Amino acid sequence: MERAKLSLLFALHAVTVVCSVGLLVDVVVDRYDIPKYCPREVETEDFIRYHFNGSFYTDGKKFDSSHDRGKAFISQVGLGRLITGMDRGLQGMCVGERRRITIPPHLAYGSIGTGGVIPPDAVLVYDVLLLDVWNAEDKVDIRTISKPSSCNRTTASSDFIRYHYNGTLLSGEAFDSSHSRNATYDTYLGQGDIIKGMDEGLLGMCVGERRIVIVPPFLAYGETGSGTLVPPQATLVFDVLLVDVFNPKDDLIVEVKEVPDGCTRRSAVGDYIRYHYNGSFQDGTAFDSSYQRNSTYNTYIGLGYVIQGMDKALQGLCVGEKRRITIPPHLAYGETGVGELIPSSAVLVFDIHVIDFHNPKDPVQIKVIHKPEDCSLTSEADDLIQYRYNCSLMDGTLLYSSDHFDSPSFTTLGADKVIPGLEKGLSGMCVGERREVVVPPHWGHGENGAGGVPRSAVLFFQLELVELQKGVPEGFMFVWLGDGPDALFPAMDLNGDKEVPLEEFSAFIRLQVEEGKGRLRPGVDPDRIIRDMFNNQDQNKDGKVTEDELSPREDDKAEKTGRDEL
Repeated sequence: MERAKLSLLFALHAVTVVCSVGLLVDVVVDRYDIPKYCPREVETEDFIRYHFNGSFYTDGKKFDSSHDRGKAFISQVGLGRLITGMDRGLQGMCVGERRRITIPPHLAYGSIGTGGVIPPDAVLVYDVLLLDVWNAEDKVDIRTISKPSSCNRTTASSDFIRYHYNGTLLSGEAFDSSHSRNATYDTYLGQGDIIKGMDEGLLGMCVGERRIVIVPPFLAYGETGSGTLVPPQATLVFDVLLVDVFNPKDDLIVEVKEVPDGCTRRSAVGDYIRYHYNGSFQDGTAFDSSYQRNSTYNTYIGLGYVIQGMDKALQGLCVGEKRRITIPPHLAYGETGVGELIPSSAVLVFDIHVIDFHNPKDPVQIKVIHKPEDCSLTSEADDLIQYRYNCSLMDGTLLYSSDHFDSPSFTTLGADKVIPGLEKGLSGMCVGERREVVVPPHWGHGENGAGGVPRSAVLFFQLELVELQKGVPEGFMFVWLGDGPDALFPAMDLNGDKEVPLEEFSAFIRLQVEEGKGRLRPGVDPDRIIRDMFNNQDQNKDGKVTEDELSPREDDKAEKTGRDEL
């Protein structure tokens, strides 16, 4: 305000107090409300923004008020743009301070007065509240409040950032907050998309860093202000927390945390992988975790079933490997995000642990760990075997073990009693042999899994063959190991009485087995097998077998051949 103008403003500095107002020779300043913290005091050539009420000393009558006008007064101090008393009285004032400035006539409008409003020789009293102070030489003021212990990257021009902020005027009055909208402010840096002061104040920040950024008016909204909340020539104070940063040119960042020894195979396009993960944003806020669901994430690699960045990151991994993968939004969910789970333009950080992977074309892998010197008799279809086993996931999690039972397990090969991959792994073994067998899910429990076996799990078996009983073909209870007697009935009729009761029949069969000429189906009670064989031959059910009954008729040869006959 010029000296000739009516509205005058405040200051704080040299003051002389005299008992009688009529004898005032200088400004009288009463600092009746001073803030506890005053980072800056008004100096000559500073610009200030303030509210005031102006009244006469003699009767207290108000002659002017910025409050009545509905906007604060703005001026520069110490250059004669205010009456001399106000230029002096505003010196040294703090933002938020209230003071009463009493000005004698010779430092106000003198013996002439002004505009019919201020009479000659009037002593003026101004109640002043300082709202803002800045200088044309001011720069953006950056004050770091907190910073993460590690910072691999800081913001730079052309980066895209996401941050939270609280915005206030220098007086502390709030004008905006991203927290109240529950959404970050997202923008490019250095592209003119935000006010110049923030473009500068956000440079060099780490994710997780908190700053106070103080922006002078000419680097903010200047003479126009912004809407109804940011007045003209307002200094702005931003309390900023950086949440995210990336550059449109960014690629994946892969940090290998742990690689198991003996990695002979790495994941490739077309493989099916099972892995655990924790997903978070760059500031550490978690958004998802497979561990919480107690279930791995299962997918094909490189076929577009997952976000582009993860499709790429899952290649070249070992079973058991742990990695941290940072994926920029253009390789993740982009500008759209995912509902309330993934914000727009979010950088995603995945800590992954590979449980297993396989290819749908993978065979069963068999590795012989130990083989006895004498290995002439090996397991095959129809054999009854006894074996020890440990069944684990590829990360070492034990699922089942024969050690949990009183004795090793039994099975008949070729009878579909075990999964196909285990059947293959148990075939061709000799007693005492030990193997490690990797069974992909299409040779195991498939996509559905089984009790205790996860879906699409690769299984790892440690096997040892304990006992081997050679078997007989499906549908038979006894087979000859070579040619039987040319005259079967006479050989069976031990006492030559032309009839063979059960006892004689049983003695004959057992003799063949003992001499290695024949074999009974293993794993079944021999007495029951022999009784069933006898009953099949005793066609008239008279308790004995004759030669006619032992020699089947032509019309039922096929039936008997397909059954458990001699």
